[in-house]
Amino acid sequence: EFSDEWKNGMTETKIVNVTYEVRGTSVGKMRNEITGRQIEPTVEPEFHMATDEAGFHGGDGTAPLPLAYFCTGLVACLMTQIRAFAKRLRIDLKGVDVQATIKWKAVAEGRNPYESAPVGFLLDVDMDSDASLEDQTRLLEAA
Repeated sequence: EFSDEWKNGMTETKIVNVTYEVRGTSVGKMRNEITGRQIEPTVEPEFHMATDEAGFHGGDGTAPLPLAYFCTGLVACLMTQIRAFAKRLRIDLKGVDVQATIKWKAVAEGRNPYESAPVGFLLDVDMDSDASLEDQTRLLEAA
């Protein structure tokens, strides 16, 4: 929980440390089962997730691909920051929708491990707000 001084926008500097403990275990061909929880600044309930790869990568497709969690996390974090910062900046926001196209490129030479890298992230943010375009832009830049 953030202090009232921080919530009210005073200029006092606050530092919030965020720590997660996460443990993964390999199961089957390419499946991973992950258990974790946030332990700082508050201890949150444990979460359980699983990942698997598709058949082309040696998995059985029994769970979302690991990269799916990265993409989901990116969109979810952005949406959360927009809503949290709207409150801090006192910008009216009724809702937010994000459409993302996230591209990677993998290059493999012979039997060497492939090298992959992000090519681009396209994030289309639609805010349901009566705030001015200037305020909405300020909010998006802050988030």
